[in-house]
Amino acid sequence: MIDEPPVLTARRGQLGSITLNRPRSLNALTHEMVRAVVTALDEWRADDAVAVVTIDGAGERGLCAGGDVLSLYRDVTDGDGRNAAAFWRDEYRMNSMIARYPKPIVAIQDGIVLGGGMGISAHASHRVVTERSRLGFPEVAIGFVPDVGASWLLSRAGSTGTRLALTGESVGPADAIELGLADHLIDSADVAGLLRALEDEDPAAALARIETIPPRGVLGAESEANAAFTATSVREIVSALHEVGAGHLADVIDTKSPLAVAVARESLARAVNHRTLEEALETEFRVSVHALRAHDFAEGVRAQLVDKDKAPRWSPPSHHDVTPATVSAFFDVVPANTTPLVLPQPPKDFA
Repeated sequence: MIDEPPVLTARRGQLGSITLNRPRSLNALTHEMVRAVVTALDEWRADDAVAVVTIDGAGERGLCAGGDVLSLYRDVTDGDGRNAAAFWRDEYRMNSMIARYPKPIVAIQDGIVLGGGMGISAHASHRVVTERSRLGFPEVAIGFVPDVGASWLLSRAGSTGTRLALTGESVGPADAIELGLADHLIDSADVAGLLRALEDEDPAAALARIETIPPRGVLGAESEANAAFTATSVREIVSALHEVGAGHLADVIDTKSPLAVAVARESLARAVNHRTLEEALETEFRVSVHALRAHDFAEGVRAQLVDKDKAPRWSPPSHHDVTPATVSAFFDVVPANTTPLVLPQPPKDFA
């Protein structure tokens, strides 16, 4: 039996369809898949017969659980990190391409959408969630830092965005829309019909017929807990959470890599001043390359996905041991043997 390719592309009427096709791995993104998506977008950019593009995932569990972390782990433990850096360089270029694409891109954020799955969907022009969607950036649980434009997205979601970055929580469809991570809610049973309608219909018209009004999100009501995340250090955030009776969130943060949590907070703080998504991605690339060389990434993947003992030995072991200089080093230029990421900046009047 011949295996299907990990990305399926098709032309149906005016629609260019991209389907991530590794359902047994919850469509985790590999470098090959990123290249395939970029190739399709490049081809359809100049094709007047393609008026709209869709991105969805094969299987019933979700669009994408993130990047193929195990391949990155192997590059850390068995290689020199260059393959991982090359993957991120192309992935972040893809994220920018999706954000600046001249034609509508409808991303179906059905089911699980985490990490790299957010990067391939949350920058699209039309982001569609369903009642079973769970969106988030869980990277701090494996000693990594939210990337693929997470600093840009979450820094613009206020203190609740910082909460998601530091706790690794995922959110349902209503919160995703309120936080600016998604736009439209439809029933999962209507996804197939939407994809058919887009073969000859404008996305706005097709969505208007089936879009439902989302309920209120649950995170917005936790105003005191969310306000704690405006503190200027992780230690202050944890202390403030205990003071307002949200110690359960402080306990969640305490299970994550103290270094990754501190760098994530700093990444969002810096992204507030970025003028474009591309500036945020370039900074995230530097952070990712440095994180790859730090102890906690390999240790986090080992504990969660390799040995699965769920007992990572973080270094430094606590928030009190993380120094400002250690955090700042993650934002330095990349090592000499790594090609930096440089993205074309959109014109000043780009909407």
